[in-house]
Amino acid sequence: MKKTPMLLQLALILFCVMAIPTAILTWYSGAQLLQNSEEAIGESTLAGLNANRKLNESALANLAQDTARSAATNVFDRIRNFETFEELNSNYNNVSSALTVMKELMNLNRRVDGTESSYFYLNDSDYVISTDNGITKLERYESISWTTEALEGRRGISGVWVPRKLDSGVNVVSYVYPLNRLSSTTHGLIIVNISESQIGKYLHETEVGDSNHLLLASDGTIISYKDKSKLLTDGYELPFIRDMLTQEPSEGYTFRELDGKRMVYAWSRSSLSGWWNVSWSSMDELMTKSRDMQGNIILLTGAIILLGTVMALVLATWLSRPVRQLVRTIRSKSDLGVVNKNELAFLDMAFKRMQEEEDSLFQLLQEREQDTRSLAVHRLLRGEIPPRITEVFPEACYRIAVVSIDQYRVYVGNTNVETRSYHRYLLNTKYESFFPEGIQARSVYHNDGCIVIVLNFAPGEDERSSGLIHQALEKVGDQSLALLEHSVTIGLSNLADAPEMVAQRLFEAMELIKQRMINGAGSIMYWEDEGENSRKYIDFDCSERRILNFLDAGNLDGIFKELQSIRCQISSEENISYDNIMFIYHQLIGATIKHLRENHIGTGRMIMGKGNIYTILAAMDTLDELEEYLHEIIREILQSLDRSTGETNHGERIIHYLKEHYREEIVFEDMAKEIGISYSYMRKIVYELTGNSMIDYLNQLRIEKAKELLLDTDLTIKQIAAEVGYHNVQSFNRFFRKYEGMPPSSYKSAKSKSS
Repeated sequence: MKKTPMLLQLALILFCVMAIPTAILTWYSGAQLLQNSEEAIGESTLAGLNANRKLNESALANLAQDTARSAATNVFDRIRNFETFEELNSNYNNVSSALTVMKELMNLNRRVDGTESSYFYLNDSDYVISTDNGITKLERYESISWTTEALEGRRGISGVWVPRKLDSGVNVVSYVYPLNRLSSTTHGLIIVNISESQIGKYLHETEVGDSNHLLLASDGTIISYKDKSKLLTDGYELPFIRDMLTQEPSEGYTFRELDGKRMVYAWSRSSLSGWWNVSWSSMDELMTKSRDMQGNIILLTGAIILLGTVMALVLATWLSRPVRQLVRTIRSKSDLGVVNKNELAFLDMAFKRMQEEEDSLFQLLQEREQDTRSLAVHRLLRGEIPPRITEVFPEACYRIAVVSIDQYRVYVGNTNVETRSYHRYLLNTKYESFFPEGIQARSVYHNDGCIVIVLNFAPGEDERSSGLIHQALEKVGDQSLALLEHSVTIGLSNLADAPEMVAQRLFEAMELIKQRMINGAGSIMYWEDEGENSRKYIDFDCSERRILNFLDAGNLDGIFKELQSIRCQISSEENISYDNIMFIYHQLIGATIKHLRENHIGTGRMIMGKGNIYTILAAMDTLDELEEYLHEIIREILQSLDRSTGETNHGERIIHYLKEHYREEIVFEDMAKEIGISYSYMRKIVYELTGNSMIDYLNQLRIEKAKELLLDTDLTIKQIAAEVGYHNVQSFNRFFRKYEGMPPSSYKSAKSKSS
């Protein structure tokens, strides 16, 4: 690429940046368009089905309400005493009352479109009053015996809807409403017949194309369907209907193949009547526009890519012109010795040369622009006496305060480098402002979460301001906790009356920080001179031996109790040193690892990924942390010992199997089944035992055997390849070169010459 002209590189980049995302976006948008179109069609079909269902339910509910209101009037009470047709026709008044009932029924017919007929039957009478045959004897009208069965499952005082076929051959849905004591003193039935064709209109209100709609009773009987021959038959016999309606959801949609066409089916069950509304439509028709749109998008994308190619060439020429002019100018004025390189490679070399020169100049300037105060403090802490020290520390006395962040490893794990730098800058600024007048404080970051505050004051000022210094250190602790969300431990050194003693006082303050292990985190500690033999040394050889015995026995509870005993004894000692504590725990870790190795137990896998254990121990702040860390390590050692026993047995079987069958074509999955473990577990064991993958270890076995045959036999290369399990010489040569760095023939010649 470095020899390709920049113009072509830039054109290619511009084309890829434009064409690849455009093609991916087109493919993705087309796929999403079809997917979303199908989902939208399914949702729309279900929404239309629900709209039709609600329209039908509303019409039927209105009819039921109108029937109930008619029953609540006193119209039907006028004929309740006339049980025979002769009584009803005996005088004008009786006939007039019957006509009033018929008029009410006709009004009821007019309130809902599609009402075929309605009639009233007085209980135990021999006549009916109807809108189609007027007042007639029951024997001349259709039978009403079906109403008895229809009313058997009725609940409450409302009527029931019954799909049926009239004697005239018209399919209707009849509403049977029995008068009751709450609505009338008359006992009888009001039957209203709505034609099936009217219900079909409600159900087909929002259908488009070749959509179909089906209305079924709760038992699957077809109530309304465009194929009239199937009315009042079992709707579950139709394709897919039983599968859909026996599912758990009461509504939904699905896609099915019917007669080579992809169809969308939607179903919804009425919560009022329990009837099922089902519709289905051809997806081929509904998706026509979406597929046409997808094709147009593909064509448009192709045109855009073609146009973009031309634009990429034009833009590349225009954008690269200043760079090419710059390269010509640099080449004419300097000789960088760069040949056969394109413009970008030439500029890269030129800028690197300039960067090297700039870095050297910056390094010189940086040494002169160091902050004088911070540099002086750092030099003073190292034991050096900086020039013009009196400008920074004008007084003769010093004390050193070290502020150490507790649980520093946790703090580092929860923050990034930029955040920690900001915290250091902010704390250094705040710390210097906390100390009272007369005590000059200079704060610098030291290392590992420690900030050093150098206090400078006049002789005698320390005793007068000791209380103020303590208050200032408490502010330091509070402010650090608020900002860092971590407490800090503060160690304050003894008095130094000369700058040469500052480094020693820093050592004292750092030693105080170590006592955090004993005194606890978040404390303020002051240096006190101690006698030479004031520190007591404690040894735990007996505890160490007991822990190793518990380890051999696999007694985890015994180990934990022994560690707890060690911690309690350390806590009870007043003069134990930090170094003694760390030695105790280092000794426990070291003795444990040594004991395992003496028993030929590998420790690498047990402590793998934990880093330097001794460094981690040294970073612990409290005895509780030390004990918890040792708990974790010992628990993992015991768990690893349990696992290693089983893995060793499996490992021996795996290695033996490979050495026995390396000449054959081994199927590793079948091999794992034969051994009785999973394939992934077998790969893990081989890698841990050999450091190689299964295939690499197998090939190494084959190559080692091939090396023996090359040196000890007169077999040809082809014969040796077949002998060690390779089906062709090319594969054998490739793997031999991979592991030995040379082909088999060269290896044999080299060994022959050396011998």
